[in-house]
Amino acid sequence: MVAAVRRGASRRAVAREFGVGPGTVARWLARAGDERLDRVDFTAHSSRPLRTTRIPLPLEDLILEVREMLRAESALGEYGARAIERELAARAERGEIDAVPALRTIGRVIARRGALLRHRRVRRPAPPPGWYLPAVAARQAELDSFDVIEELRLKGGPVFDILTGVSIHGGIEAAWPGLHVTARTTVDALAGHWQAHGLPVYAQFDNDTRFAGVHGFADRLGQVVRFCLAQGVMPVFAPVRESGFQNAIESYNARWKATVWRRFFFPGFDDVVAASVRYVAASRARLAARIEAAPSRRPIADGPSMPASTIVYLRRTDGEGTTRLLGQVIEVDPGWPHRLVRVEVDFDERSIRCFALRRRAPDEQPLLRELPLAGRVGRSW
Repeated sequence: MVAAVRRGASRRAVAREFGVGPGTVARWLARAGDERLDRVDFTAHSSRPLRTTRIPLPLEDLILEVREMLRAESALGEYGARAIERELAARAERGEIDAVPALRTIGRVIARRGALLRHRRVRRPAPPPGWYLPAVAARQAELDSFDVIEELRLKGGPVFDILTGVSIHGGIEAAWPGLHVTARTTVDALAGHWQAHGLPVYAQFDNDTRFAGVHGFADRLGQVVRFCLAQGVMPVFAPVRESGFQNAIESYNARWKATVWRRFFFPGFDDVVAASVRYVAASRARLAARIEAAPSRRPIADGPSMPASTIVYLRRTDGEGTTRLLGQVIEVDPGWPHRLVRVEVDFDERSIRCFALRRRAPDEQPLLRELPLAGRVGRSW
């Protein structure tokens, strides 16, 4: 290799020819220097340093013995490097050993000898999409999720919002830019969307008053909720300040902003609408196979349809096992504090059913309690 380089070949070419790395060629060139090749010592040299500061093997064994002793007998239950250092210092004071290794040396000995107790993290599989609704998790029902991207501002133009929607299984994406997203505009958007694609079994929202209506009144349902129920679609409201339940729509919001809003300069609001329409059309064309394989959707009826009678609330109980919805305090279960529940409010049966939810066991959703629905809300909404 050295001779080939000296004849004018490049180091990389020589490395490829001999099947070694360029660093190996550089090392042998440095070994040869300017000497004649017959005078260069090409014998292999050990990479071990001439002098080491490694502690004696008997002292390493003693460190491990002390660790096991402390692990079994320590009143504090401490057997790490610092506890071992304290025990060795005590033995040094009694004259049993000559010197105490440094704290970092003790730690390196424990790691080098494989004595660390490493607890493997248990990684559980993620629950299926819509796991909190058994029919959606089993792909027997479709769920449309809706949200609002708020306060986008054009340079020198108005501030506007985007009503967005995506289906859990089919991935049908939708976006409705508007200067003001209200309950009325949301109903109009949902009506057109479901007219084109059919009705899902569930429609999920956050707890924005544009979707849920005015909070705190047991006998008042929002305009969007009433429209969903009239079309036979069960509204689902995600928990407050809980991650995971809105992942599908939040992911779509981020994707819309990245691929539409941040990519282009928009002179006016109409340009935003046009770009959003192009993106949504392209997205639906790309996901055509997935949309076709999704659970079936019912066509929207021209006349009166069979209305739904159930609203689903996903909530977390407080320390006493209670939660609050529709202006009522629901006593779920004192043995289920600070836990997730699915509360189904059935206006036909005038009942409230509370089911336990656990991400670790998404298939197990036992009924915790069933109680009567108070107030006047019902078919009169």
